[in-house]
Amino acid sequence: MPKLHQSPVLIAVAGVLLAQSAAHAGHTEGQDGSWTFGGFGTLSAVHSSEKQADYAANPLNPGEAGATRDWSYAVDSRLGTQLTYNGGHWSAVLQVVAERNLTHSWTPKVEWANVQYQVSPELSLRVGRIALPLFLSGDYRKASYALTSVRTPVELYAALPISNSDGIDASYRWTFGNVKNTTQVLFGGTSVPLSDDTRVKAHRLAGISNTSTAGALTVRATAIQGELETPLLQELFSAIRQFGPQGEVLARRYEPDRKRTTVLSIGASYDPGNWFVMGEIGRINARSMLGDKTAGYASGGYRLGSFTPFATVSKVVANTPNRVAGLDLSMLPPPYAAPGQRLNMELNGLLSMIAEQDSTSLGLRWDATGNTALKLQFDHVRPRSGTSGTLSNIQPGYRYGRSFGVVSASLDFVF
Repeated sequence: MPKLHQSPVLIAVAGVLLAQSAAHAGHTEGQDGSWTFGGFGTLSAVHSSEKQADYAANPLNPGEAGATRDWSYAVDSRLGTQLTYNGGHWSAVLQVVAERNLTHSWTPKVEWANVQYQVSPELSLRVGRIALPLFLSGDYRKASYALTSVRTPVELYAALPISNSDGIDASYRWTFGNVKNTTQVLFGGTSVPLSDDTRVKAHRLAGISNTSTAGALTVRATAIQGELETPLLQELFSAIRQFGPQGEVLARRYEPDRKRTTVLSIGASYDPGNWFVMGEIGRINARSMLGDKTAGYASGGYRLGSFTPFATVSKVVANTPNRVAGLDLSMLPPPYAAPGQRLNMELNGLLSMIAEQDSTSLGLRWDATGNTALKLQFDHVRPRSGTSGTLSNIQPGYRYGRSFGVVSASLDFVF
């Protein structure tokens, strides 16, 4: 059993699931509810032509395609298992996923662990670790078999990589004419490990999401906000504060700790069967050196039997400057100006990591069997405005603004 990351609610929910699983192990479906067990996985290989940095699909996964390795097998590869219980008014789910993380391990983690009570046909309540209703593919972004492409567009989905919350939510189903709606409200928090002893936390996550369907059309709109707690860069901003009132103003503006982050997004998908089009746009404002970004994409494909060629264009832009004047050092003597200059360089180095990038993707999906899919994808990527885009592990000699290509191949499966 994987470690349940320091959440009492999560531990309780997982304990209930496992206890009930053991208690009902000898019972058949229909007596005390039904249990199902399944899973999903992806085996991938990724090559990037940019050799002075690494391509990553998610900032919480270093990726390692490019500077570190010619071909990386960790960018998209993962394995997930899911245990589900359905007992009438009560249901529960436990999902565990193993993928490479920032601690350079493949330690499995609990992605979902929640219990749901169906109050009425329209209203349901959940408690535990719950998928955040972010973006159209937010509920299944880890199960890549459900995606036509190798991965969700990094310009939007990597801008906010968290995928779950420990807390409660309520969903209400209603109709308006021929439109079916599900409105979800949530409250909770989450924690992301950066190393074995360092974590970034989001407190007081609160949000509302509405998903509407009318025939082949699906539309999802979401608004979520929370407060970030991060131990990162405390020494840098403490040093900036030593430069008096101007340093205090600069530190308050850009330090990432105890800042309110908001996410607004809307997306739509039209899929009548033989073809599909979809697109999303979102704004993520961290009110700090983590940036204020707007990202979006448009994608489409056509199904030819078991083959689906597809294309995607995506873009992320910064709504805040990627470079600032920083501390005014003009009136300071050299012994003080020199460290101030270094601090300005460090701050601007951080701001240059606020991604501005666009990419064009072409690919082909082949549904080889009823539960496996082979995918090939080529991405032409160009970081913009003097930033490194979504790249990581920037090496000496990296040329800002240079476009590069990414070749990906993956095998997705469900069981």
